[in-house]
Amino acid sequence: MADHTNNEKITKYRKPLNTNIGMIIFGVLFIYIIICMIMYVKTDHLSGYEVKNGSLTVNNVYRGIAIREEKLHQSNSAGYIYYFMPEGSHVACGDLVYAIDSAGALAELAQTETNESELTNSDLADLKSKIINYRSNFDITNFSTVYDFKHELQNEVAKLNNLSTLHAIDNLSSASGVNKYYSDSPGALVFSTDGYEELTADTITTEHFNEEAYSKRLFLTNDLVGNGDTIYKLVTDEDWELVIQVPVERVQELVDAEYVQTKFLKDQFVLWGKVTVYGLTEDGKSQFVGLSFTTSMISYITERFLDVELVLEEDTGLKIPNSAIAEKNFFLVEKKYLHQSNINGKDGVLRETYTEDGDITTEFIETTIYNVEDDIYYLDESVLQIGDVLHMEDSAETMTVSKQASLVGVYNINKGYADFKQIRILYHNDEYSIVESNTMYGLNAYDHIALDASSVVDDQFVYE
Repeated sequence: MADHTNNEKITKYRKPLNTNIGMIIFGVLFIYIIICMIMYVKTDHLSGYEVKNGSLTVNNVYRGIAIREEKLHQSNSAGYIYYFMPEGSHVACGDLVYAIDSAGALAELAQTETNESELTNSDLADLKSKIINYRSNFDITNFSTVYDFKHELQNEVAKLNNLSTLHAIDNLSSASGVNKYYSDSPGALVFSTDGYEELTADTITTEHFNEEAYSKRLFLTNDLVGNGDTIYKLVTDEDWELVIQVPVERVQELVDAEYVQTKFLKDQFVLWGKVTVYGLTEDGKSQFVGLSFTTSMISYITERFLDVELVLEEDTGLKIPNSAIAEKNFFLVEKKYLHQSNINGKDGVLRETYTEDGDITTEFIETTIYNVEDDIYYLDESVLQIGDVLHMEDSAETMTVSKQASLVGVYNINKGYADFKQIRILYHNDEYSIVESNTMYGLNAYDHIALDASSVVDDQFVYE
């Protein structure tokens, strides 16, 4: 019986390719998104800033040195000194100021009189007033004033004690060793010295403001003094001056004001000071400015350093960050060469050009005006070149583009691209500037500008 072999060939069935249009669209969109993300990351972005009205917070507080007409007085004998006039009081020529006890007789008398005397209600009220006033104005950052206050109270108490014995001095014999001394000139008494008595406003230096090197010597009643020792000083003129250090960029503002309202932070008292400008500081960043006063010298007679606030009018306008400010060059074109298009009414110039046959003709070039000064227009460099010849309409007169000037401004991004706008800066500090608002070709409130002008190129599109 014959063997039968199965020679049938089996062929695998291939499924037809089914195109899924949804997957294709998704893939294309995915690739597009990836490309956009890569482009976004690699593209320089302009950060925007919304312009608003505002004012600058300016530090107008300064520490100054008081300059007065001061005259030192020396002792005419040796011994223990007793003052009979309070510090800050005015003395006339011939008034009793102090006595020198060379033998101890006055000390014994003063002890007896003191034990028998009591402070009056007026004396107590005066002391209480001084304590309350100091407490209300005490600043912990200026602790050295504690010693000045201590000195003031010591002199006040000593004055009260010494006045109680003054009437008994005449009963002492000439051999007691007590000598009385009278003022040889009028003035206001100060019982301290600091080496600044000869200092003048035009010789002051930055070193004089170094309070770590500053020292004051106090004169107290009952101190032992030698013949010829300095024992007090007189301020002989009511006119005085406070010298402060002002940043160079602010000096002109004070000069223009001429008189500046000055608030003394010690007691909040306000005076008008006449401005005088002296030399620059050693680093050239500040300038010494004197504020002259004709009253209230006696209120600050014991203090060499005073903190004051200059009460100036705040400049208000559009507040913008300094990082947004840029400077850009422009061509200067006279007004008579500016024309308006007959088609769209936009501004432009007639620039000389040539036909294919070599004939001279003109073409209208649309331009943007960025500023106008005395019939001189500032036109963008991007549409003109040095050497271009401009024609006056209906005239044979021409001009060649060559003159340039720069403008300070910012890049306005309201329309989605960077457009330069001129600004007029009224005032500035380290971070912000105040610029004039509602100017022609300038900024308005709520405009958006590029925050960093250094990263902007003209007509750059905005990617926020």
